[in-house]
Order: sequence, then structure tokens, then C-alpha cells
Amino acid sequence: MTKIQNFKTSINCGSCVRSVTPFLDEVEGVTFWRIDVEDDRKLLTVEGTADEAAIMKMVEEAGFEIAPLP
Repeated sequence: MTKIQNFKTSINCGSCVRSVTPFLDEVEGVTFWRIDVEDDRKLLTVEGTADEAAIMKMVEEAGFEIAPLP
């Protein structure tokens, strides 16, 4: 089932987005993602069937902090 998940991150610029892109593109079940660096939370929105833990693991492996938002 497709769902939308939101996360607070430490991804705060275009260079950071480029750094995390190959990691997020590898997460199975992600059909779309975007990062709003203008939002104070540096909001990562992910759509698809991906597991929350898998998304968080890949962002952390890319070297960034991440926390789920309700």
C-alpha cells in the first residue's frame, strides 16, 4: 500500500541533496521523494511502500540525521 512519510533531517542545501540522492534512490519501494530545504525541519517527504527503517538507515548511511514526523 502506498503511503506518504515525512521526516525531519539535517539535509540543508543542494549539495546535501545531491549527496543523499543515490542512497534514497536505492531504497526499495520508494516511488517519489523530495526534500524541502527551505522548511525549518529540512523536510523529507517519501511516497511509496518503503519501510520507515530502510529510509532512515539509508539517510544515516549518507551521513545525515533523520527523525520520523507524526
